[in-house]
Amino acid sequence: MAGTRDYYTILGVERDASKDEIKRAYRRLAKKYHPDLNKESPKEAEEKFKEISEAYEVLYDQQKRANYDRFGPAGVNFGPGGFEWSDFTHYNDIEDIFGDLFRGIFGGNFGFGRTQGRNASSGFGSTIFEDLFGHGYARPEHRYGPERGRDIRYDLEIELEEAATGVAKSITISKEHVCSSCDGTGAAPGGVASCPDCGGTGQVRRAHRQGFAQLISISACPRCAGAGQIIQNPCTHCNGRGRLRMTKELTVKVPPGVDTGSRLRIAGEGSAGERGGPPGDLYVVLQVRAHDFFLRSGNDLLCEVPLRFAQAALSDEIEVSTIDGNSERLKIPPGTQSGTTFVLKHKGMPDLKGHGRGDLVVRVRVQTPRKLSKRQKELLLEFDQEEREREGDHHDDAGEQKGFFSWWPKKN
Repeated sequence: MAGTRDYYTILGVERDASKDEIKRAYRRLAKKYHPDLNKESPKEAEEKFKEISEAYEVLYDQQKRANYDRFGPAGVNFGPGGFEWSDFTHYNDIEDIFGDLFRGIFGGNFGFGRTQGRNASSGFGSTIFEDLFGHGYARPEHRYGPERGRDIRYDLEIELEEAATGVAKSITISKEHVCSSCDGTGAAPGGVASCPDCGGTGQVRRAHRQGFAQLISISACPRCAGAGQIIQNPCTHCNGRGRLRMTKELTVKVPPGVDTGSRLRIAGEGSAGERGGPPGDLYVVLQVRAHDFFLRSGNDLLCEVPLRFAQAALSDEIEVSTIDGNSERLKIPPGTQSGTTFVLKHKGMPDLKGHGRGDLVVRVRVQTPRKLSKRQKELLLEFDQEEREREGDHHDDAGEQKGFFSWWPKKN
């Protein structure tokens, strides 16, 4: 963003604006694009809020602003990915800027504690509003309190027959386990000490004067990030992480009726939590392979079976394979045309919620013989002749019609 737009333009201030003017501009725009006040277009608001915060980070910092004024976007280095919330350092100003707003929303004292990472409870990332306002400002080096482990996704491919009957599958996953050496604390024996800044409480109090009143706010200790303890000697086995990546073999029970995209949740089989937090979950996402004979449509199955000309014309009873490995008898009435469909009730896929089964729809395809014996040709020509006589006029060109087998070469 820095290379495409001007920070002063983004905040709507002059190039000689004072820090108070910059803060007022940011306050006005931040309230406008705050998620609690902007419900109509949250995605656009999220992007705009991040943009104005980037501009505020640069222009409110004296050194960054001087570099930007002198060198332009090249003087601001936020890394190859551009500005991220971990680059935002004015979290103390946030409390001042949004104090009245958040007291009105949440009531009472408030604090902007800081947590680690991106929505560790889900494992799929979080919005900037959760980072900044929902869980507090995210600083990767600060950790406090138990955090739920990340969820894991595993893609599993199964056959259509297995989706119909259910199956138990053995899988191997890679996930983070609690370090057995430090029991997940990340510290060597005796390597944890009480935080000297907050005295082990994990909280600090700040006094704010507003007019004649003095307001007290309570927030997480910036040194220990609310943990009340600091690690002096990290565990050498896990390098202070408290977790180690290992593999584990599991048996997944796939119920009957699943389809491509179905998700199976296995509670507690995700990555281990941090600092005593619960583990995440494992989500097995299913992919059902295409079948050579059956085509699935919801809980119904479709198939196509060939019929000989005589079967279609004279009637017959045929065997149709079903998804469970058995077969069903299907009566073909005389005069059946190619493309006719028949329904075998309750011979399709089972419903995932246990509400019966779908149907098996059978489409017949009348086959035209490719190789005929001399006798077969004679019989067909005789049949064609009778058809022509029965139908009446069979003259070509001037209102004439051809018989069904009139294209067949005649004997000399």
